[in-house]
Amino acid sequence: MRTLVLWCPDWPVTAAGFSPDEPVAIMFANRVVACSAAARRGGVQRGLRRRQAEARCPGLQLVAHDPTGDARAFEPVVAAVEAFCPRLEIVRPGVCAVGTRGPSRYFGGDEALTARVTEAVAHVGGQAGIADGSFAAELAARAGRVIPPGETPTFLATFSVGVLERPELADLLTRLGIRTLGAFAALPAASVLARFGADGLVAHRLASGEDEHPLSARIPPPELDVTAELDPPAERVETAVFAARGLAHQLCDELSARGLALSCLRVEAETEHGETLVRRWRLEGATPLALAERVRWQLDGWLSNPHGPTAGLTLLRLVPEEVLPDEGRQLGFWGGDRALDDHAARALLHVQGLLGPDAVTTAVPIGGRGPAEQVQLVPWGDARAPTTCILGVDSRTYAGYPAQERSGGPWPGRVPAPSPAAVHVNPIRAEVVDANNQPVTVSGRGAASGEPAKISIDGGRWTGISAWAGPWPVDERWWDPQAHRRRARWQVVTADGTAHLLAVEGGRWSVEATYD
Repeated sequence: MRTLVLWCPDWPVTAAGFSPDEPVAIMFANRVVACSAAARRGGVQRGLRRRQAEARCPGLQLVAHDPTGDARAFEPVVAAVEAFCPRLEIVRPGVCAVGTRGPSRYFGGDEALTARVTEAVAHVGGQAGIADGSFAAELAARAGRVIPPGETPTFLATFSVGVLERPELADLLTRLGIRTLGAFAALPAASVLARFGADGLVAHRLASGEDEHPLSARIPPPELDVTAELDPPAERVETAVFAARGLAHQLCDELSARGLALSCLRVEAETEHGETLVRRWRLEGATPLALAERVRWQLDGWLSNPHGPTAGLTLLRLVPEEVLPDEGRQLGFWGGDRALDDHAARALLHVQGLLGPDAVTTAVPIGGRGPAEQVQLVPWGDARAPTTCILGVDSRTYAGYPAQERSGGPWPGRVPAPSPAAVHVNPIRAEVVDANNQPVTVSGRGAASGEPAKISIDGGRWTGISAWAGPWPVDERWWDPQAHRRRARWQVVTADGTAHLLAVEGGRWSVEATYD
């Protein structure tokens, strides 16, 4: 199928609000997943570790990867392309595709259509290209070319096997002396299947210029559509997403019962003013959670857009536009029952339906020095990457770190293991004195005025301290006079065997947590 692909270079950088001339790297799991043109000129590449990227490009700005923000920012671009063809598919944020059969005839040919689309998205630096099939069309878009019908295999022949985005396969082919798509496509398909398996055969079809999406895809019968009426109308993303999660599970159950797998989803919504919103998403291995995530991105793009709908959503519909026979999935090497996971997910969704989204939460490690700062409760099903600012960390230098890295440190002044069993939501007032009954204090240099000997908690009786450790001084957010905090923490064991984590700030003591 003749396909036009719109490709926006370095879209995560653009969506984050940076220009190509600023040295910026988008980070996930401590590695670079995208970078600006200025960063590439400085030697930054995708896949580099954070320290390697910073060493190559002094002054590099690190930004955490935000898939939801990427999808939301891409919505105006999609709307601009949709003006040329309503049957548009979003491959991923930054890349979308349309069939050119009708639009090319209407606008005067492939060249004219490409020029119009490129002009419509010139403000984000988008490039359009046309070829036979979406894989070749994306490469054509990166080159800003229109490949004539039938010449796609010749166009692809000179590309490196690395463009297949299968690192292990590309490395093996290179070691075998097969470095270009043309050399790979020249191999017999049967031999490729026997040597490289099913995924290798898919890559071989792409290298040969065949369409990535098989022709067996079809439009399913209408009874597979799932719909939810929203009363009162949903004006907030959270309200609409809550209904979308239930639809995602219902749709996956229907498809599973019929032995089908989803390959293209159409998200439809209607507003109180009669507006109709439609978007298409291409998916692979659509699980209920993955499906709900795509719908969340789309709803966020609609409802957060200043030029979006003028009223709340009254209806939400998920339509499986293309499905394929479900050939099953290979279980993990170490076992695991996906059916049980899905059953548990549906049970948690049911609890949320009864008690509300915040009734089921997941503890996400976010890093921090105190025990109350190291975990954030996120509603189940939401993105697990926390978005709140972490006390004591300069967001200008630490915002690009993923949650996994933030939880691991470094955290100077962090209380050592083991972690306390109970963390008090509201710290309990306490008093600590030394052997001479003088209040124990900690200086600005972290020196204690004396050894803690006795403690009184919440005005209770005095209890002797049999063992202690500390202090661990912390000077947080020193660059912000409004949020600057200086305190110190101690671990103490009282004469009755109870262990506490104490904090002293401004001469006032409190019990932050208690050990088991």
